[in-house]
Amino acid sequence: MSLLLRAGETRRLPRILLVDDSEDDYVLAREGFFEAGIDVSLHYVENGAECMQYLRRFGRYSEMASADLILLDLNMPVMDGRQVLTELVNDPELRHLPVIVMTTSAASDEVLSLYRLRCNAFMIKPTDFFEFVRQIKVLCDYWFTVIQLPPVISGRA
Repeated sequence: MSLLLRAGETRRLPRILLVDDSEDDYVLAREGFFEAGIDVSLHYVENGAECMQYLRRFGRYSEMASADLILLDLNMPVMDGRQVLTELVNDPELRHLPVIVMTTSAASDEVLSLYRLRCNAFMIKPTDFFEFVRQIKVLCDYWFTVIQLPPVISGRA
């Protein structure tokens, strides 16, 4: 998949942060991007607390580049996805980051509450790998070719 460049930009891989307590889901995502033929820089953390450390560049994440897009699971230990969304909204340095919630729950009240917490999209995690690959293709086509993401903020690249 060819990702469009904005005027004056050089090509760099889109940076995606996957926040999920299942390492199996990380492996599935990594393989899904590969099968979809999409080159991304995929980073993985196991819970919301690690997500916030990554995004704020604390500890072992001090040298990490900022994410262009966050794929966020909801139900995790330590700090869940709802808490992450709340922290992101309240952090002026991070509130611009697009967040896609990926979960197995499709309860309409849950969907509404997550949009109220400022998620940018809500996806049901498919159980079928080929459906997952299809969703990855659609997701990347939209987020990396159709719309314009915020520019990298100075000092947080």
